Parts: sequence; C-alpha cells; structure tokens
Amino acid sequence: MTEPQSAVLAAADALVAAFARHDRKAYFAAFAEEASFLFYNLDRRLESRAAYEAEWTLWEERDGFRVLACRSTDRNVQFAGDAAIFTHAVETDLSIGGETVTNNERETIVFTRDPSGRWLAIHEHLSPAA
Repeated sequence: MTEPQSAVLAAADALVAAFARHDRKAYFAAFAEEASFLFYNLDRRLESRAAYEAEWTLWEERDGFRVLACRSTDRNVQFAGDAAIFTHAVETDLSIGGETVTNNERETIVFTRDPSGRWLAIHEHLSPAA
C-alpha cells in the first residue's frame, strides 16, 4: 500500500470512527466547509457542511436520531489527479424514535488535500445496499 492510500484510509477511518461514536464535532471536522452530500433518504442534495449539520440537528431533535455503531468493510481507494475516491460497504446501528435499526449501505466519499496536506472529504454519496 502506498503512503497516499494509507493517508486516505486513515482519514476515512477517523471519519467513520467519529460517526460511529456520534461525535458531531470530530465527524463534521472531517469535511471541508464546501462539501456536498447526496443521501438516498433525502429529496435534495445538501450543498455544504453547514447544511448537513442543520439536517443532522433536525434528525436529532425531531427523530431522536443517534448513531450507536458503524462498521466499514469492502474498502477501496482510487486516485483521480488530486482527488481520492474512497468506497466501502457500511453497516450502521442507529436509534431513531427510541428504536434500534440497522442500515446496510454503500458509500462513496471523495477526499482532497487541504493546504496543510490533510485529507478532507468534499463529497459523500450514500446508497442502500443491493
């Protein structure tokens, strides 16, 4: 494995780990401010990290949303110029309205390096597993 692949996987691991422990601060810090998000369970694309943070807050307040655990498998990193494309299968345990549900999904996260060399996510696309 190359150093860039290892660095992107480390960034993805940190993002997934923060999500898995419902650590909003660390999770959203893994995304660039201009990141966009495309989720199959929303009727629109979220055009910024701030828009996603607002949606997350709504889920917490309206739905009792809480991430309980998250497992990432079938991981792959590809490079396209200065971008890294991370894909994986993701199984997430959530609490919604006091009930525990498990989602099985596929996810693509596009990373780029910020000026300091840190890999930040700039786009996330989530789909239901087939």
